[in-house]
Amino acid sequence: MSRTVRIGVDVGGTFTDLLLHDPRRGVTWPGKLPTTPEAPNKAISAGIARLLEETDTAPRDVEGIVHGTTLVTNTLLERTGAVVGLLATSGFSDCLEMGRETRFDTTDLLARPARPLVPRHLRRGVPGRIAADGRELQPLDEAAVLAAVEDLVNQGIEALAVALMHSYRNAET
Repeated sequence: MSRTVRIGVDVGGTFTDLLLHDPRRGVTWPGKLPTTPEAPNKAISAGIARLLEETDTAPRDVEGIVHGTTLVTNTLLERTGAVVGLLATSGFSDCLEMGRETRFDTTDLLARPARPLVPRHLRRGVPGRIAADGRELQPLDEAAVLAAVEDLVNQGIEALAVALMHSYRNAET
């Protein structure tokens, strides 16, 4: 017998949704449990066990489990997580706030832009620049990085996002 069962799991802030699909038997079965924020794996494990029991499916028949979550997204959007600082290439620390997004509701002329995920007073630009083709245009100023991080820590950040222009194009930097 081949493994044909697939299970999808989505951990949200309130509920953990699950779906078991077995094309061989023509079974598609949903499940839902309260999320366990202190240990999301508990709801996942309990939900999978319940799906297997309710559908009379043996664990050995499971081909794969696909997992997704909106916990981090919700934490960012609701601003209930850690205080975040941003370290960016000099001249680019305001890019998140400037944005170029088209309004999501074109009929609301009074729509306000969303608050930036990192407030301006917790953003620092540091000298150093990589070109779009990966060439180093200006070396990263490591002393400036350390000073900026120390300053942000003193400002109370608990997490640090780093956005250095085109750094992904140069493995040496």
